[in-house]
Amino acid sequence: MPIQVLMPALSPTMTDGKLSKWLKSEGDAIAAGDAIAEIETDKATMEVEAVDEGILGRILVAEGTEGVAVNLPIALILEDGEDASALDTVTTGTTKTPAPSEKKPSAPESIKQASAPQSAGAQTAGDSQVGGSRVFASPLAKRLAAEAGLDLGKVTGTGPRGRIVKKDIEAAKAGGAARAASLPSTPVASGEPHTAFPNSMARKVIAKRLGEAKRDIPHFYLTIDCEIDALLDARKQLNERSPEGGGAFKLSVNDLIVKAVALALREVPAANATWTDEAILRFNTIDVSVAVATPNGLITPVLRNADTKGLAALSNEMKDLATRARDAKLMPEEYQGGGFTISNLGMFGIREFSAIINPPQSCILAVGAGEQRPVVRDGQLAIATVMTCTLSVDHRSVDGAVGAEFLAAFRKFIECPMSMIL
Repeated sequence: MPIQVLMPALSPTMTDGKLSKWLKSEGDAIAAGDAIAEIETDKATMEVEAVDEGILGRILVAEGTEGVAVNLPIALILEDGEDASALDTVTTGTTKTPAPSEKKPSAPESIKQASAPQSAGAQTAGDSQVGGSRVFASPLAKRLAAEAGLDLGKVTGTGPRGRIVKKDIEAAKAGGAARAASLPSTPVASGEPHTAFPNSMARKVIAKRLGEAKRDIPHFYLTIDCEIDALLDARKQLNERSPEGGGAFKLSVNDLIVKAVALALREVPAANATWTDEAILRFNTIDVSVAVATPNGLITPVLRNADTKGLAALSNEMKDLATRARDAKLMPEEYQGGGFTISNLGMFGIREFSAIINPPQSCILAVGAGEQRPVVRDGQLAIATVMTCTLSVDHRSVDGAVGAEFLAAFRKFIECPMSMIL
């Protein structure tokens, strides 16, 4: 009996993903542990390893297919002694697997519709909102419609409960109907030239979560100025003493900011929390997320137990995480969780900004550029390098006084960096 290869759940919250690439072709021998495909989640691209050996008999979902639900069959493996005729006897979900019309077919509609039954009012992973009303469409139909420039709102569905399926898109294409004016969902001015860049899975998830965060979380903001001349001097001295070889390090200002945040959270644990309807949860460990810009959008790798690690260890770990984040090679446990986020735009010359909270966390610190500014010391005008930081806070779980206490503790460590080393 051929073995079904199922779409894996690569994180606890994953419900569907994109099958980015097949690393094996039909007819290839498969050994347990072989990487057979690449799956794109909202944060990373990961390889899927085979757990059984045999011959890759049939690919059920073509590479590039988005919205493939977890636990749906994506391929069939022939066991030792089986031939290709065994493939036609396999059922995937509730229907028989059809013979492919080409070597690498798009995901059959029988596969797309084999997920658990939905209630009449439920919205599945492939459903969309068009013009304010719900449009039921399979993930394959959505992809084909986007490629053809069709408006799903003008396509009649013939699937269960009027769901739009592959044959409906093909019929619309053949009839020349339902042609969309342009790819973007937001109308553009008539005749205005533009280029459409389709949203990646990561970009869609980021947009959804940040929209929910800004809409549902009652943000308030606290801003503080920190003098960083002593910190810059300490960084210079420490880097000059960096040993050669495997223990070498090169501290950045951001490394010192991470350490200061971690120690401030140790002093003010009430800021290391999350809101639930039943209780405010305070985290027992200090895990600091750091926003990293990647080609697919922001990702926040997590420095676990940041308060217990030395500056060199934090610096080297952050460099490794940032590099693999940009290459979409992070494991889910490396970017999920965290109790507090840092977003630093100082390297771009941004003086001050307010960041959107990274749910389910309660706080995010927006760090601006250090720049020379006039300051008053003992009644005299002086020049200092000043860095402006703004804390965005969820008022449900962290009160204004707690946020102010955190910022005071943070500034103490930033302006007296030796206290972070002792």
